[in-house]
Amino acid sequence: MAEERVTSSDDLEQLEALRNGDERAFASLVDRYYGSLLRLAMAYVPSRAVAEEVVQETWVGVLEGLSRFEGRSSLKTWIFRILTNRAKTRGQRERRYEPMGLGGDSGDNLDGPAVDPDRFLKSGYFVDHWVSQPNAWEDETPERLLLSKETRAQIEKAIEALPPTQRQVITLRDIEEVSSQEVCNILDITETNQRVLLHRARSKVRRTLEPYMEGQTGRT
Repeated sequence: MAEERVTSSDDLEQLEALRNGDERAFASLVDRYYGSLLRLAMAYVPSRAVAEEVVQETWVGVLEGLSRFEGRSSLKTWIFRILTNRAKTRGQRERRYEPMGLGGDSGDNLDGPAVDPDRFLKSGYFVDHWVSQPNAWEDETPERLLLSKETRAQIEKAIEALPPTQRQVITLRDIEEVSSQEVCNILDITETNQRVLLHRARSKVRRTLEPYMEGQTGRT
């Protein structure tokens, strides 16, 4: 799978500082990515405590691998890949992570429907139309919804309930705002697989949130 070259001058400067043993550069890197790495690790392992251990192992891996980093990906992608490799190993030990495409039941079932077929009419002139049209969330965008602490808690709860691989993809794309190419490189999946997983994750989160959002609308 092709990886993007390091083109960011910030990346290059930080990499040089890290290789020179600059402690402030390393502290800055930890501050920038710790929360993101922790959220992704929690998509592989069963508890925050284990996820924190995985993140600590990742930073050790970063320090040990700096001299071998060849710049065939961005620094961020490289760090996230170290995290996912360690999280997979730890997740297998915890019996949570299921390797993609190896026949295990990870709950992703890419051949199944993204939306429950019972939500569509099965006969008549309007066959395949909605039985009940989903309520529009008006001009609410995910960014605006996240402004509400209560709504954010509901979204996080819905994401936590997703199958692991869907959770990994939606965490990277919609929470960490990682590009689709980077997600494919970090998780070592195809663009098609990434697209399907993201669509299913978003569909499930929306379906989970519909009753909550309808209740919110009823209050106004």
